[in-house]
Amino acid sequence: MEHAWNERLATIGVTHAGIIALDVLAAQGPMTQARLAGIIKVQAQTMGKTLARMESHGHVQRVRNAEDRRSHLVSLTDAGRTAITEAHSMEEGLLDSGGSNPEELRGSLRRVIRSLADSKVSNIRPALSAVPDEAEPRRSSAQNGG
Repeated sequence: MEHAWNERLATIGVTHAGIIALDVLAAQGPMTQARLAGIIKVQAQTMGKTLARMESHGHVQRVRNAEDRRSHLVSLTDAGRTAITEAHSMEEGLLDSGGSNPEELRGSLRRVIRSLADSKVSNIRPALSAVPDEAEPRRSSAQNGG
């Protein structure tokens, strides 16, 4: 499913990392490249490459920061807003056409978590006990009579 998602994003000139950056800019407004990298938890150099690609497609605009000439302010353009809308529509369409339902996705995630736990990732084991085997919703203590 990830491969199909990336192929669809490429048709509008963005990557998965690019959509994340565009979503942050849409939600929080213009910000420095360094702050955006910090929010997304990537290296500044990685963010610079992502922004250069998005800037070449017209999705973002970078201008010198008037408060600190060493940095750039990144802002979303109208083309960037359009790309967000298109990407979110693609994502919904991909999920709808992928044949996956929430229970299947939950089961897949559970298998990945167990696989990681079996691969000597010991800090996941305590959390694994909190993952129910069935796709039933958890009942609150009020529902359990407590």
